[in-house]
Amino acid sequence: MQYFNRDGGYGFVVPYGGQDAVYVDGADIEDERQVLSEGQQVTFTLELGERRFEARRVRP
Repeated sequence: MQYFNRDGGYGFVVPYGGQDAVYVDGADIEDERQVLSEGQQVTFTLELGERRFEARRVRP
């Protein structure tokens, strides 16, 4: 996890071996708290959204 804004419920994650950050919406986090911490390793599915790639089904 590169960055997560707890108040806004969104963040950015960089895929393993990648350089470009991918958007994460808190609603796509599969955990009760729906929050992540910077530096935390997560798994996710990369999907093309309306304007950009997004991380979906994010699991801590």
